[in-house]
Amino acid sequence: MKKRNILAILFFIAVYLAVPMEMSLASAELKTLIYDEAGLLNKEEYNELNVMANEYSAKRETDIIILTSTNDDNIDVMKMTEDFYDEKAPGYDKPNGNTVILTMDMRNRDFYLAGFYKGKEYLDEGRLNKINDKITPDLANGDYRLAFQKYIQTAYKYMGFRPGVNPDNILFNGWFQLAVSLGIGGIIVGTMAYRSGGRVTVNRQTYEDASTSGILERQDTYMRTTTTKRKIEKNNSGGSGGGGGGTTGGGHSHSGSRGSF
Repeated sequence: MKKRNILAILFFIAVYLAVPMEMSLASAELKTLIYDEAGLLNKEEYNELNVMANEYSAKRETDIIILTSTNDDNIDVMKMTEDFYDEKAPGYDKPNGNTVILTMDMRNRDFYLAGFYKGKEYLDEGRLNKINDKITPDLANGDYRLAFQKYIQTAYKYMGFRPGVNPDNILFNGWFQLAVSLGIGGIIVGTMAYRSGGRVTVNRQTYEDASTSGILERQDTYMRTTTTKRKIEKNNSGGSGGGGGGTTGGGHSHSGSRGSF
């Protein structure tokens, strides 16, 4: 009996020691994908986003990175992104490999999105512009955590579609597909129920006396038609997006989209 108690105690001690060790090993395996040099996030927000970025990066085999900077040297945000990629050499598959980067220039309130290699193939200028449009309102409101979360999730989502298709097409929407499926199912069930009740042979002509039926009176009234012309003003105001891609000093080409907030 005493031997069993000793074994049970040793088992619980082993479990107690093993759990923190597993947690520390799991933490050690996380890559640093959030470089918050401008201090926009608190510790909890940073950890949450870094874990999310690691999880989604692994699924797409592309590092999804965020870089924030106070930009003390006042470098253009696109060049800042390119220099970061050359110097830090990020990449899921290899140094200077598959990567997508969101760079925040807090001095000039500009940001730049760039995709390298697989990131460039799946996140071209068109898709990066869409991400740009999604995160700009939150950046303008100072909700950086939400904007970064949307960036990570949308980059992950868009990379799940083959290049060249519109990832926001309603045909790819799960709710739309469910609604269509339910609609088709309802039509099929309704048709089957209608046919199962037999055909109705009674109609208007069954009780109508053609000799006494007819039009009693007809009257046409013409109303004057008036057409007016209105000049449509052209909207010349600029929006987010644009910027295009380029090539780093180290020779790595990338897609790109520039924005401000």
